[in-house]
Amino acid sequence: MEMNNIVPGINFETEHIVEESHTAVHFGNEKVPVFASPQLISWIEGTAIGAVSPFLPEGYATVGTTFDLKHLAATPVGMKVRIVVELSEVQGKLLTFSVKAYDEVDKICEGTHGRAIIGLDKFLSRTNDKAKQAK
Repeated sequence: MEMNNIVPGINFETEHIVEESHTAVHFGNEKVPVFASPQLISWIEGTAIGAVSPFLPEGYATVGTTFDLKHLAATPVGMKVRIVVELSEVQGKLLTFSVKAYDEVDKICEGTHGRAIIGLDKFLSRTNDKAKQAK
């Protein structure tokens, strides 16, 4: 598996609008109707996937492995959130992204996110074997 084109410095960003379904209320924190950390993590993952997926050969993908994030500020419903990732380190199949997120007023998140490059066939085969063991 040669992936010499996946190198530090690759960056990508996405923008989203915070909706009611993205709030902490939706995730079980009933009294806090602001942008939820689990939704932020989901958007960070999607942005990191978008950064490297164009460089992966057919049959490969990435999966999340680590999250070291600080959610710094609350964001109200209706506000735009911009997620920015930059590939900061490549160690074989392991990728580390520098992460920042902003709403229309503040930096709302910073940290790192790790992903691993996987061969889909082998990964899904192992997962299916695990499912069979649980039955």
